[in-house]
Parts: sequence; C-alpha cells; structure tokens
Amino acid sequence: MPYTNEEIATLVRDDCVHKSVYTDPELFQLEMDRIYGHAWIYVGHESQVPKVGDYHTTRIGDQDVIMVRSADQKVHVLYNRCPHKGAQLVGDADGNVGRFFRCPYHAWTFNLDGSHLAAPMRSGFEGTNFDIRDPDFAMRPVARVESYRGFVFANQAAQGPSLEEFLGGVRSSIDNLCDRSPVGEVEVAGGVFKVWQPSNWKVFYENLHDTMHARVTHESSYASARQQAESIGHMPLELHIMEGNGEPYTFWEKLDLCAYDHGHGYMEGIFNPGAIETDPVSRAHFESLVAVHGRERALEILGVNRHNTIIYGSGSPHTVFQQFRVIRPVAVDLTRIEIQVFRLKGAPDAVFQRGLMYANLINSPSSNVMPDDIEVYHRCQLGNMTRGGDWVSQHRYHGTDKTIPGGMVSVNGTSELPMRNQFKAWKQYMLGQV
Repeated sequence: MPYTNEEIATLVRDDCVHKSVYTDPELFQLEMDRIYGHAWIYVGHESQVPKVGDYHTTRIGDQDVIMVRSADQKVHVLYNRCPHKGAQLVGDADGNVGRFFRCPYHAWTFNLDGSHLAAPMRSGFEGTNFDIRDPDFAMRPVARVESYRGFVFANQAAQGPSLEEFLGGVRSSIDNLCDRSPVGEVEVAGGVFKVWQPSNWKVFYENLHDTMHARVTHESSYASARQQAESIGHMPLELHIMEGNGEPYTFWEKLDLCAYDHGHGYMEGIFNPGAIETDPVSRAHFESLVAVHGRERALEILGVNRHNTIIYGSGSPHTVFQQFRVIRPVAVDLTRIEIQVFRLKGAPDAVFQRGLMYANLINSPSSNVMPDDIEVYHRCQLGNMTRGGDWVSQHRYHGTDKTIPGGMVSVNGTSELPMRNQFKAWKQYMLGQV
C-alpha cells in the first residue's frame, strides 16, 4: 500500500528520522514527485550554453532535461523527449544542435524553444488531429525557468515561490561567488568531474555541514599531509587544504551554521585577512577587486569565508574555491555528483588554477579525501538496511537553535541543526506544505 501523509509524518521527529527515508524505494519515488517536482532545481550555468544551439543535458530528479540557448538568446529548459515515439532528442552529453533539434528516430524537428518545426511526409497526417500548433506535438518545456546571476534553475510546478523567494538567505552565497570576479561574472571552465556514490542523496547534504566527521573520516589524509609537510620542512597550500580536516574540535565549534527555509544553509568560518599580505595569489586577487570596488568593498567580498553552502535539492556552491557540487539522485541507493569549477572573469588566472587544484585534491574520483566520504556514505546505506535499529540520531545541540529571519543559527559549530533543518523541509515537501 502507498504511504499516507499520516505515515510520512511519523518518519521525521524533532531530533531523529526513521532509517526508511534513506532505504525505501517507494519513498524515493515520492521524493521525485513531491520534492523534485516542486522545488527550484539548479540545471546549469548560462556559460555552459554560450552560443545559439548550445545545449547541456542534466536531470531534475528522475527527469532528463535539456538546457539550450535559442535564437533569441534566451535559455530554455526542455524535457528530453520527442512527442512522436518518445525518443530522447540528444544523448547524455553537451554540444550544439545547430538551428533545431532533430529526432534520430523519424526526423521530426523542433525549434530551439521546443516548438514543432517539421515532420517528414506531412501528407500522411491529413485528416487526423495532428496540429503543429498543438503543444502535444512539441517538445515540452519545464513549467518555470529562472536565472539568478547566470545560475539557471527550473521548477516543474507551475505555481509556487519565485526563485529568489525560494533561495532566501543563501542568495548571498551565489552573490559572493560572482562578486569575487572584478566584473561580477563567472563561467564554468576546466571540465566537470562526475562521481558515483552508492548511497542515498540526502546523506551527502547532511555531511556537507557535519563538522564532527572530519577528524575521524579523513584521519588518513590529514595525517599523511602532516607527515609530508614535516618531511619537506614546510606546509604548502596543497597539503594545508587536506591537513585542515584535522583541526581540533574547538576549531569546528567556532564555525557558524546558518539554516534557512526550504532546507538551505551555509557554514562560515573566520576570515584571516593576513592571507592577503602573505599569499601572492590572494594579494593579486585582492588588488584586482580594489581596482574596481575600492579597498573596503574588496575586503568585504573576500571576508565572506563560506566553505559549503547548501541549496537543498541542487547541491553545494563553494565560494572560496569557486565550485559547485551538483547532487543528482538516481536511485534510493545511488547518487551522481557533478563538480563544476568556475573561472572568475577578470580575476588573475592563478585564482582559477587554485580552484582546479582544490577540485583535484578534494573532489576528484582520485583524490585522497572524497573516497573517505564515499566509503562512510555507503556504510550508512548498508547499516540502515540491517535490523540493528530504526532511528537515525540528530540530537546534537537539539533545543538550542536560535531563530533568525527566515531560519535559524546554531549555538555551536558542531550542532546537528543543518540535518534537522533539511528534514524539516523534507517533511514539508512530502506532505505538500511548501
């Protein structure tokens, strides 16, 4: 029997959740409809489709979609389906289709906005209900598409909050990522990593702000980094990035965890202005911003020190190293992660090279860090399939969260506020309360 709303409501308590939210295929299918069918989901960046006919394929939940730039320079998001026999118009790749889409099965063609263009042997449709003006004979567009500073989001629901209303407080993270460019613009560059994780999609979201795991899960990589630094007599940035996971719990306790409506949030640390004076790359970046905005505004932009932001349902922008980890659910126990790296237009090239270095060290399939996470995510998936217990704890600092406009902030950087906030949103979506 399908889940009733009353049954779904019992799966999320204030301080814990039932393990079935990670393991039940039926709940996963409901998520595809009730969360991914109603939330604004990041589909790509405008820079991925710079020319007319450029397209980028991706997914909104379990739906294959195409982001494409049309002749009027607008960006459209269309379902990847020909209305004739249902064939996908393009494969799982990026490219340029020219002036129109052409189905590989029967050569039906469509304008870049999805409208019907032509079908071979039109005489065969005379006397039927076939009508090129009927949307049933066109590529179907996703109900709503909006772009925020070049980041394109789509929503399968025709009604609901606007994109800016949905993003709320985490808009500032996208703003900061773009503002780090002297001209206020970024572009996807350097390729995209794709990583498969044998675990439920929600585990990664929780882990992004789980400050208690770093010293444990990543012990091998930060210990190795410290040993290497000791052997060479100094700590280069490449090793420092990995070594940072070994900071004592007192360090993590001082971080700020902000949680907003719809499951969003960010983790922020203390900015060290000394890096501008001691690090040549940071100094050059700072000077490029000063030349445009002046010293005070440049310090304000670089003073935002957010490691991970969560846009629930879409993924995690990282402003300092200009990345976006896009999280795509595939099955109840399988998730695909796409790591996009951004170039800050007008910034020194060394800033982009540093972003590539970070992506390779931390996010690539061959890094010394990400495999640690993938392993423990998989163990969570396997453990929750056993009869060893039914509930997943979210008790840490429960009852101490402080209210702020549009959300909450934790009293301690090791709080499980982000997890509680995500499941508050999960419950609202699943019960149709958003």
